[in-house]
Amino acid sequence: MAVFSYYAREAGTGREVRGTVDASSQETALALLRGRNLFVHSIRERINPAGTSSRKVKLIDLAAFTRQLSSMIDAGLTITQSLQTLQGQTVNRSLKEAIQNIIRQIDEGESFSGALQQHSDIFSRLYINMVDAGERGGILPDILARLASYSERTQKLQSKVRSAMIYPIVVLLVALGVTGFLMIQVVPTFSEIFRDMGAELPLFTQLVVAISYLLRDYLIWILIAAGFAWLGWRYLLQTPGGRSWWDNYKLTLPIFGVLWHKLALSRFARTTAALLHSGVPILEVLNIVSSTVDNVQMEKALKESAVKIEQGDTLSGALSAYPIFPASLLRMVVAGEQGGMIDSMLEKIADYMDEELENSLSSMTSLIEPILIVFLGIMIGGMVLAMFLPVFDLVNHIR
Repeated sequence: MAVFSYYAREAGTGREVRGTVDASSQETALALLRGRNLFVHSIRERINPAGTSSRKVKLIDLAAFTRQLSSMIDAGLTITQSLQTLQGQTVNRSLKEAIQNIIRQIDEGESFSGALQQHSDIFSRLYINMVDAGERGGILPDILARLASYSERTQKLQSKVRSAMIYPIVVLLVALGVTGFLMIQVVPTFSEIFRDMGAELPLFTQLVVAISYLLRDYLIWILIAAGFAWLGWRYLLQTPGGRSWWDNYKLTLPIFGVLWHKLALSRFARTTAALLHSGVPILEVLNIVSSTVDNVQMEKALKESAVKIEQGDTLSGALSAYPIFPASLLRMVVAGEQGGMIDSMLEKIADYMDEELENSLSSMTSLIEPILIVFLGIMIGGMVLAMFLPVFDLVNHIR
């Protein structure tokens, strides 16, 4: 199965469409596109150039590349001169190889956005469509600057979310490591001492000792079972049903559900605002955004909303049918539609959601700290108590 990049127009509306289609041959790809009522102007097989790596490029590197490219083009350099300069400055090997191939394709007559399509593993669909809109509108430096700002804000938000998640995970792993060491190495030693002394162990101590021997004797099998469970979970999330269930369920989780919801809303608002500001048609915007929100429930809502808008509904009216979009967001979208500045209003919504998300992350961090301390106290204190209960009984027996 090959991947073909195409440029076409819709038969009914004449709207320009660029994208990719999977097909066994070019003739099959053309038949599929004609079945979608598209008049194909050009189509070509997308080939990964020899020597080009398919490794991902970090968002911070992509943001720096886009910011510098915008500044160079705005200063009067041609796109080829700018890319040649950036190729020599770029440290990331994957990005350097991609830039080299893009320069070659532009020299052969390909547009910048068309060349970017050959590297969809590095440049997202959002990125390519905004560049295409910038080329057609003659505002490429402004679009690139906006893309750089978008990437920088996204990277900043992702770093904050990652930092907030890393702290409790690290503490939990350390706690489990210490607990495992005590259960496997220390508790059995105490158990042997008590057995030699002929002490009768309390019920709580017997339970801790039984768990200790279970971990010590079957540790390898427990780790293997945990590994298979993890692989099974990853496989479940890759299936449509499993991903849909998890995306719906995680929004209902305490604390974390609110964070995921706000993150999805922020990504939707900021991406939509960026595309609308670039002049991309609303139907194409919703199709692009649906593939970037990373939530099946919201993705389905956006695709269905695109159909409603095509039938004459407004964006706010189409989104109002789905509970995942809160009333506060819908009211601001209505205000943006009435004032003819929906892209600016969505940008404000994204800023508001980002601020709310940062406040939620701070609150979550403050709440998790005492919870982790209590958890550690219960785990370690429980084992210490289990080991000292027989000692107290022995002391009382001696007296």
